[in-house]
Amino acid sequence: MESGHTLRRDGSVRQMRDILSDCFERRPGIYWADMAVSASVAYPAALYFLLAPGFGPLHVAAYLVGGLALFRLGSFIHEIQHMRSDEMRLFKGVWNVLCGVPMVMTSNTYDNHADHHSVRTYGTESDGEYVPLASGTGRILMYCLQVPLLPLLAIVRFAVLGPLSLLYPPLRRWVLAHASSYGINPNYVLLPVRQTSPALYALRDLACGAYMLGIVALLVTGVLPLEFVARLYAFLLFTIGLNYTRNLAAHRYREYSGPVGIIEQLEDSITITGGLSTELLFPIGLRYHALHHALATIPYHQMARAHRRLLEQLEPDSPYRSTVHPSFVGVLRNLVADARGQRGAAGARAA
Repeated sequence: MESGHTLRRDGSVRQMRDILSDCFERRPGIYWADMAVSASVAYPAALYFLLAPGFGPLHVAAYLVGGLALFRLGSFIHEIQHMRSDEMRLFKGVWNVLCGVPMVMTSNTYDNHADHHSVRTYGTESDGEYVPLASGTGRILMYCLQVPLLPLLAIVRFAVLGPLSLLYPPLRRWVLAHASSYGINPNYVLLPVRQTSPALYALRDLACGAYMLGIVALLVTGVLPLEFVARLYAFLLFTIGLNYTRNLAAHRYREYSGPVGIIEQLEDSITITGGLSTELLFPIGLRYHALHHALATIPYHQMARAHRRLLEQLEPDSPYRSTVHPSFVGVLRNLVADARGQRGAAGARAA
């Protein structure tokens, strides 16, 4: 009986792949159009909020619309990480210039993503995108406290450490390993095997550093008012906060002591259904996170179709069905309840 159950679980991903065999085609035109529309909305709105004098309803609208559009534009970094090295090279280059440098998050800052999909490292200290938040409410609090610090850390990393490290190889090695990955696990170390080629990494670091130092120069010379700093910080908090909020509903964030197989990764991941609000908070297919962990190379524009087909054809007891939740709020409520339960259990053991 146990072996039959294991065979069904082990075969479920193969079954999903068979059902979705025509959902792996990437359509570059959709990527280009989506990026163009997102950028054409994000940057005018952001510039209005940052530079238009005074403050009124239009500034609030620009803050919200610009932040959401920039969040969507930035989320393409996830798709880029799952493209082959020889795939859509022009798109990658344009995205890095259009979004990566201005947002100081060039695609190499997400090289750590490969460890998030590895059976050997998922959910461990070697996974930069996983922290066992369900192990206690203190973990959730520490997670949230990262948000206001990230803009400040980015300044130090790209305006100071980046340029200096190019002059001093030992510092460069430390920076690449410990301060070059956007993730939620502060203890993550990016191994050399995951790092972008040194020359390309250096070029992107120089571009980001020059961009940040250029803003500093405009502030010092009075071209930009000091109020710009406060507005930029508030805008960054919103866009970063959107990603951190979204990330709370990506997984169940349990504590693991060993390798986590593909089915276990799927069951630990979340699928969020819903309407426009879900799409805004989970852009570029991120609402289908369980599907992504099972079949990571399905492009974002195929995921809605793939999800519907799975629900139509999978057995009632399929592991995938257990990942589907109707709302972000419900998932967040479950996470907090799990964390509180762990705290209560720890208190009971201590007593």
